Amino acid sequence: MNSAIAPSGGFRKMFSFGYTCLVYHATTLFCRRVYPWKDDPLGKTSGQMIGAARSARQNIVEASARAGTSKETELKLLDVAKGSLAELEGDYEAFLIDAGEVIWSNSDERYRTVAALQLDQFVTEDDVLHNFSVYLLEMKNRFAPWLENKDPLVVANAIIVVIERAKALLYGQIQKTMEAFSASGDFRERLTRLRLEQRENLQQAKAVEPPPPVCPACGKPMRKRIAKSGPGKGKPFWGCTGYPACKAIKEFGEGEESDG
Repeated sequence: MNSAIAPSGGFRKMFSFGYTCLVYHATTLFCRRVYPWKDDPLGKTSGQMIGAARSARQNIVEASARAGTSKETELKLLDVAKGSLAELEGDYEAFLIDAGEVIWSNSDERYRTVAALQLDQFVTEDDVLHNFSVYLLEMKNRFAPWLENKDPLVVANAIIVVIERAKALLYGQIQKTMEAFSASGDFRERLTRLRLEQRENLQQAKAVEPPPPVCPACGKPMRKRIAKSGPGKGKPFWGCTGYPACKAIKEFGEGEESDG
């Protein structure tokens, strides 16, 4: 039997999630270094930047969890994640402009080097939390020369490159989710379709059942009953629907279903 609940979860296998995790962890480190409490007493800059990075990460998690029952909600959450990354990218852009630094061109060798760095595919099925932490730390180390560089100007530019990658992946993910939504509908639609299929199957099953026999005594249709006592206790038999006026019975014939 088909299920109305579609597959969900598996966000740790998504490259969009992996790159967003790198952005989140790099941002927390960047803000600790660049915006110490004495220079950001209300915590607004670092708080908003870390909050945007966290929002992107957590909305991907929630979108994956809700994918099974609401494609509409999944789409909204993925869009929020993409919007949070765009907001964060704006903060890094402002930081670089304030510092008088030109943002790397996509023809810049540094841009190309960071853009060429790839994440490995996370495929482990067992002990997922432990194994993903091992995987993510390995990926952080791979990107560390850029995302944890001593020069904050390099870090800001490198994070922008990774954000661009994550946004592009999320855009593709949103497009695929929209296509899946168009093809299979939302949870309510799948539930309605499943209910109609079950009803149709039941009607078809009833259609192939042979009609009950006619009472040999009065001519009324008979009904299947189960003997409650006597030698045939627990066995099915045909009883007249005119009972108690008509007490005629008939044994089940060969090949008749006795499923109770």
